Formats: sequence, structure tokens, C-alpha cells
Amino acid sequence: MSDTVVTHSGHVAPEVFTQAQLDWLPWLQPPAEESLSAEQQDALIDRARAKSAYFRLLASDPAILKARTLTDKDIFYNSDAGLPRAERELAAAAVSRFNGCIYCASVHARFSATYSKRGEDIERLLAEGVTVELDARWKAIVAASVALTETPVAFGQDEIAALRAAGLDDLAISDAIHAAAFFNWANRLMLTLGEPALPSAG
Repeated sequence: MSDTVVTHSGHVAPEVFTQAQLDWLPWLQPPAEESLSAEQQDALIDRARAKSAYFRLLASDPAILKARTLTDKDIFYNSDAGLPRAERELAAAAVSRFNGCIYCASVHARFSATYSKRGEDIERLLAEGVTVELDARWKAIVAASVALTETPVAFGQDEIAALRAAGLDDLAISDAIHAAAFFNWANRLMLTLGEPALPSAG
């Protein structure tokens, strides 16, 4: 069985989860980089994101994009305390794996592997799915992230207790919940606005 498929639009898309760098192709036409208004550029927060079709597409509603990006940065980059960055990324990767978002899973699996130095465990998560056997701490983070994703209102004291038993304090638990909840939403943007693709040669 091939790991890729040629789509109706002619590009080569991955069919399996991977840590490889992927492209993302929009189904709607994003604004051209040179046409972005000052408000849209400001909403990007990081001007380099203007190169991304995804962020240019979200810039069609700059107020929402700015709030989304500031939230994203605070959840994943503000790591002075609470959950280590590697495990915030693990939560995002687990949610993306469960939701079937190959692009988001590739990005956050790569980050988690980089920060944790546990690339083999991350590769098994991608290959085997969210029920993969991991150590107690990572298993609790993955299970809580999936529970929140599958049925948010069913997430509760059992998941919190498992995270505490795995060594997470209240701030770390909050970070895990935020990372999982954010990507449960973010996956839906990626999955409904476009599709992953293998980078074109050259």
C-alpha cells in the first residue's frame, strides 16, 4: 500500500501520519502576500507568516486571526512553568492523530520529538495511534487529550486524577488541557480549509 495518493488536483498527498515536513494547500484562494493590509499584517503577529497560504487565508478575518495567534503563542511558547513544551506538543500531536489531521500531527509530532528527544515514541504514536503503549506520564497526557477531543463534556475528574497520578501539578494539567482544546479546534480549520501535500521538488 502506498503512503501517498495523487489527488484530483494533481498534487501528491500523504496518506499516513509522518514527522516529515509537509506543505498545506488551501481550497479557497488566500489573499496575495503583497495585497495584505496593515491590519492583516498586524494580525499575523509574526510577519514571516505572510509566506504561508494558511495564515494569509485566516487573515481574511484579521481580528479572529490575531486572537487565535496570540492564544496559540501563549499556550505553546509561554513555558516558564507548568507543562514542558515537549508535552504541550505531545497533547497537540495526540489530538491531531485522533482527529485525522495529518498536517497538524506532522508539525506537533516533530516539535515534541525535538524537545523531548523521544522521536521513537512519537513515531509509534503516529504509526499505531493514540492507544499506543507509552510510559505512565505520556500515556496519561495522550489519554486526557483524546478524552477531551472525543467528547468534551465527558472529560472530568477521572482524567484529572490520572494526570495528577502521573506527576502533573495543577498548572501542568491546565497546560495540557489548553493544548488539547486548542488543537481540537485548530484541526478543524486545517481539515476544512485545505489539505496536506508533499513538498514539490525544486
